[in-house]
Amino acid sequence: MNQNSSIGAERLQRRMARGAEFLGAEVAILCGAMSWVSERNLVSAMSNAGGFGLIACGAMTPELLDAEIAGTKKLTDKPFGVNLITMHPGLFDLIEVCNRHGVSHVVLAGGLPPTGSIDAIKQNGAKLICFAPALSLAKKLIRSGVDALVVEGMEAGGHIGPVSTSVLAQEILPEVAQQVPVFVAGGIGRGEAIAAYLDMGAAGVQLGTRFVCATESIAHANFKKAFIRASARDAIASVQIDPRLPVIPVRALKNASSELFTAKQREVAQLLDDGAVAMGEAQLQIEHYWAGALRRAVIDGDVEHGSMMAGQSVGMVTKEEPLAEIIATLMAEAAHALEKRAA
Repeated sequence: MNQNSSIGAERLQRRMARGAEFLGAEVAILCGAMSWVSERNLVSAMSNAGGFGLIACGAMTPELLDAEIAGTKKLTDKPFGVNLITMHPGLFDLIEVCNRHGVSHVVLAGGLPPTGSIDAIKQNGAKLICFAPALSLAKKLIRSGVDALVVEGMEAGGHIGPVSTSVLAQEILPEVAQQVPVFVAGGIGRGEAIAAYLDMGAAGVQLGTRFVCATESIAHANFKKAFIRASARDAIASVQIDPRLPVIPVRALKNASSELFTAKQREVAQLLDDGAVAMGEAQLQIEHYWAGALRRAVIDGDVEHGSMMAGQSVGMVTKEEPLAEIIATLMAEAAHALEKRAA
């Protein structure tokens, strides 16, 4: 290692130190929770490679989550976390499962934490991470006792907000990065971007799309091939057709499932019109639709009619490779970027 590359690696280590310490990992890189993809194999591989894996609980029952955590523990002795959806009707039962297993970090996604959920998560000493799609919400979450934030822009895959990662980072990092660790997510596919956000004050980053084609990922070969072939412009956001049904946009590779989702929205909107379901139930139906559509693509390999959730960084996914090699590449790119700034 020459002097410059050593300087870059040392700078990277210093900038990641806070995030890595918070996570209990070697590097401050989280693997975003992707339903059906972020299960025990990918999660344990991520943590074993020095990063931080997150189980995507999604619509799991407490029994399924219990089995998934236990299965992950058999594959790694490193820390990992669990991502829970705030609107899950059994949220507090899921929190209890995490507490029983001594899960070190819990991520709450999909909205503000319901009353009592923060205390329930932290009572056993777990660290709580929440998503902050706006500065006002970031400040509110910190006041509520959240331990860390994820700032995720619209370039991400899956459920997205309306603001880009670069804008959110500029808006939020200078205001709150001194108070709690902030991890930046959305559209990150190379180490140069990681270095840039660390320089802006981020404690680390979260990537999802970049890890889908890891060798350890159980995603179907068809799913992985679609990612490898795709370009950034293929990852498009879904369209909301009825303003009375607030549907969070979802970014995915374009295929026939877009039309299927439009039909599903019309079906649920009609149920609302008829008074057959309440708004909460309507939103849950949409969530269950996505869970099923995603399973068809990820597990069954139906890349035409299943949901192909992917971020715009998908164009930087060019091959299937071991997760440890992906992390090593990202770290080398980030160190090189910091080295050039030192020159």
